[in-house]
Amino acid sequence: MSSYTRSPTGLRSPPPSRSNAASPRPKFDSELLRAYMKKLLLSKFHESTWPDLKDQNERTRAWNKEIGERVKERMLEIQPHGYKYVVLTQTTRNLGQGGRIDMISHWDENDVVAKEIFYNDSIVCMCIALAIS
Repeated sequence: MSSYTRSPTGLRSPPPSRSNAASPRPKFDSELLRAYMKKLLLSKFHESTWPDLKDQNERTRAWNKEIGERVKERMLEIQPHGYKYVVLTQTTRNLGQGGRIDMISHWDENDVVAKEIFYNDSIVCMCIALAIS
């Protein structure tokens, strides 16, 4: 049996496209991830201070790597299939400077972003996580 439909003139047309159908994929829970990120950054940095000059490159690299890996692992626990994950982490010394970040995107309605910022008198850490379908 053919899935094509026959018009009154006898011509056959293909079935309607599925692209107009609603996506069966569940939306990524960004609030659950954001709560995890907040707890992670607080536990990592609440008593931390900016490292000495000789240790700062190695230490900040290790912080960024650990945070990025743990956030990515949590993203996979929340939604293991159907998304590509990107985690951006930046840790800087808090010298009282101002900062600003903006993001402009054009993406699917299922794509999400979660961001969290931690700061104390010594450290500023920003983590941004993207779940892209």
